[in-house]
Amino acid sequence: MDSESATEVAMQNTLLTPRFYTTDFDELDAIDVSSVREDWDKLIAQMVSDPNKGHFKKNEDWDHVDWENMEPTLKKEFLDFLISSCTAEFSGCVLYKEMKRRGNNKDITQLFQLMARDEARHAGFINDALREAGVAVNLGFLTQKKKYTYFRPKFIYYATYLSEKIGYARYITIFRHLEKHPEHRFHPIFKWFEEWCNDEFSHGEAFALLMKTDPKLTSGKNVLWIKFFLTAVYSTMYVRDHQRPAFHKALGVDPDWYAHEVFTKTSELTKQIYPITLDIEHPRWQRGLEKMQKANADLAEATQNGKFFAKIGAQARAVSAFISLITIPAKKHKVPTETLMRPAY
Repeated sequence: MDSESATEVAMQNTLLTPRFYTTDFDELDAIDVSSVREDWDKLIAQMVSDPNKGHFKKNEDWDHVDWENMEPTLKKEFLDFLISSCTAEFSGCVLYKEMKRRGNNKDITQLFQLMARDEARHAGFINDALREAGVAVNLGFLTQKKKYTYFRPKFIYYATYLSEKIGYARYITIFRHLEKHPEHRFHPIFKWFEEWCNDEFSHGEAFALLMKTDPKLTSGKNVLWIKFFLTAVYSTMYVRDHQRPAFHKALGVDPDWYAHEVFTKTSELTKQIYPITLDIEHPRWQRGLEKMQKANADLAEATQNGKFFAKIGAQARAVSAFISLITIPAKKHKVPTETLMRPAY
C-alpha cells in the first residue's frame, strides 16, 4: 500500500467506512444554549484551557516500528485501522470547521472551532504514524473530492454523539488492556490513547448538552431514532472489528469480548442523555451480530467474485439480522438531572 491507495481507501463510501457529513448549518446556528448555560460554560472553559495542547507530538516514548518485518496480514489490517481512524477524525474536523465558517452564533461557533482543533490534531497525528510506513492519506484531496452525506441536525447529534462516546470507550478499553499487557503494545501510538479518548469524551459531552437544549430530541418518536442509531453504530462496529482478526490477535484481545466491553461502557455513558439503552444481554443480541457479520463476509466475497444472486441473498440476510437486533426491546431509565460527566474508565 502507498499514499495513493491509502487515499483511495479513505475515499470509499460504504456502510462500514467513515463518511463526510453536511447539514443545515442555519438550524445549528439558531441553537440557544441558555437552558444549559452553567454546564456549557464549564465545558467550554475546560476545552479552551486545552489540556492536550502538547500531547499529540512524538517524543522519547515513540518507539521505533519495524514496518518492513511486520507480519503481512497484521500490517494490512493495522494500516486499514489507521486509515479508517484518520478518515473518521478528519470527517469530524471538516464538519466542525464548516460550522465555524458559516455560523454567527458565538456559543456554537466557539464550540465547533474547539472541536475542529482537536480532531485536526488527531487526524494529523495518525497521518504522521502512517508516513512512517510510507503511507499517508491526502486529507486536502479528501476535503475536495470525497462524497458528502446530508444529515438533518438531529441526526448529526445522534450519530456524532455516539461516535464520540463509543470512540472514548474503544480507546480507553484498549489503553487499559495494554497497561496490564504491555507485551501486546506492538505500536507506540497506543500510548497516546488515554488523553486522546478524553478529547472524544468532552466532544460527546458537548453534543449531550446540544441535545438537552431541546427536550423533544430525546423524547416521543425521536426515541425510535435513538434506538436506530444505537443499533446501527454498535452493529457496524462489531462487523468492522471482525474484519481485522490479526490486528486483535496481536493486541491480545478477543473481538467478542472487546465488543461487549465497549457496548457496556457506551451504554452506561449514554444514560446521561438517552432515555434508553440496548439490551446487549438479550439472547438475540449476540446471535444477531454474528449473523450480520457472516452476511457481510459473504456479501464481500460475492461482490468480489461477481456472484449476483449470492450478493442479493447476503444483503437480505444482513437486513434480516439488523431487523432482529433493532426489534429487541430496549431498556428504559430516567435521565439524570445532571448532564456533564467525567471520564470514569
